[in-house]
Amino acid sequence: MFPIASNNISSEPLVFVDLETTGGTFGVNRITEIGVVEVGPAGVTQWSSLVNPQQPIPFFIQQLTGIDDAMVRHAPTFEQIAQELLARLDGRLFVAHNARFDHGFLRSEFKRAGIKFQPDVLCTVQLSRAIYPAERRHGLDALIERHALVPAARHRALADADLLWQFWQHLHRTQSADVLRGHIDSNTRRFRLAGDIDEDTIEQMPAGCGTYTFFGEDDVPLYVGRSVRVRQRVRAHLSGVKRTAKDQRLALLVRRVEWTATGGEIGAMLAEGCEIARLKPAHNRINKARRDDPQGAPWTFPGAIAIEESDTTTGARVWHVVDAWQYFGTATTFDGATLLRATQPATGFELWTYRVLAERMSRGLKIVPIAASACALTL
Repeated sequence: MFPIASNNISSEPLVFVDLETTGGTFGVNRITEIGVVEVGPAGVTQWSSLVNPQQPIPFFIQQLTGIDDAMVRHAPTFEQIAQELLARLDGRLFVAHNARFDHGFLRSEFKRAGIKFQPDVLCTVQLSRAIYPAERRHGLDALIERHALVPAARHRALADADLLWQFWQHLHRTQSADVLRGHIDSNTRRFRLAGDIDEDTIEQMPAGCGTYTFFGEDDVPLYVGRSVRVRQRVRAHLSGVKRTAKDQRLALLVRRVEWTATGGEIGAMLAEGCEIARLKPAHNRINKARRDDPQGAPWTFPGAIAIEESDTTTGARVWHVVDAWQYFGTATTFDGATLLRATQPATGFELWTYRVLAERMSRGLKIVPIAASACALTL
């Protein structure tokens, strides 16, 4: 056990982690070795273990790491060491080189063992790029050469994890505290989110266009938003240091989130206005009439229309149903759009729908009329 550098910028305990695996695909390939350097108030400790991957190790991986099938045959499986490993990692900032790889493999293995694993993550590749933008290479071999790090071995888990600890100490010796703290904060990916919202919840959200609604205590609506990248936007609201002051205040109140995929941006804009008007969330600016807003503007079509739009992630077509400046919803087929209009009640002129369409009509929206006879259908 060794003392921690006295100018350690991070106030939270750390783990420097490296893995060796049978290949590069999460959920398919498996871990063969884990190395961990733990850094905390009590000092620095090291831990490592070979892991039985329960699958053959490819020959080129054996050549790279020196780990062969015979070495791992009697090693514990990941499930057998999962709880011990979790105790070492839990509650600590997870630091790794190309962290998406190591975090992704561990998350997959913990999930296989029925354990949720969502630490905050710092990638030392990204950190090196941020601090040394003029350098082109940021792999471990480049860091060894550039910063005079001392490898005990290469492509063995604990030796490579120790190189990251050496790099960390080098940064604290050579960088000013404020600058380094800023780089660490801006490159740390935070997975500790709000209320019952975790990374598994985030991953279920649309990667593309849609709306999202935050709820607080007692399920009180707090905020309705839209985005062309819902998953990314919600994560930005609730995690990381680049949040606005509004985001920071809101994140403290959020307990759960609902979302709707709309396929395209027009649909997201229409659905957002509809939800704001329905829920009246405390953190939204409610649409109010302006002097130049017409009240009950004449509808310029003979009946209902479906606005055709391409899904921004899949390219599939979606249809947004509007009639007399009222938005009825979004459908994935034109028949579904027809059914929406036939079965949803008409409530009258919607100011937000008028504003969205009045602005966008001149930009060449693809509009398909819905036959008047179809609108009269009932279930």
